Amino acid sequence: MIVYDKLVRDRIPEIIEASGKKCEIEVVNDEVALEYLYKKLGEEVAELLEDKNLDEVADVMEVLFAIAGKYGYSEEEVLDKRNLKKDSRGGFEKNLILKKTY
Repeated sequence: MIVYDKLVRDRIPEIIEASGKKCEIEVVNDEVALEYLYKKLGEEVAELLEDKNLDEVADVMEVLFAIAGKYGYSEEEVLDKRNLKKDSRGGFEKNLILKKTY
């Protein structure tokens, strides 16, 4: 038996059972889920920093969308806000490092 105590994607129990294994899950409320989502975000960011690939970028985004959802925001609202901020303040394409202001 392996103990995980971590948030997993919704279909993971189904995938585990399809492989012939059994698993124990607990359904928690949104407040508890948010705590696990923030831990999951840290895990996914660490994996992105190590592996630096599109799968890890997508995993980070999925966790961020889930966090936003717990606060009542849709994926569309998050992307709209991102676009508004990008339009008004820019993105990060130019690799600008602010050193000082005077």
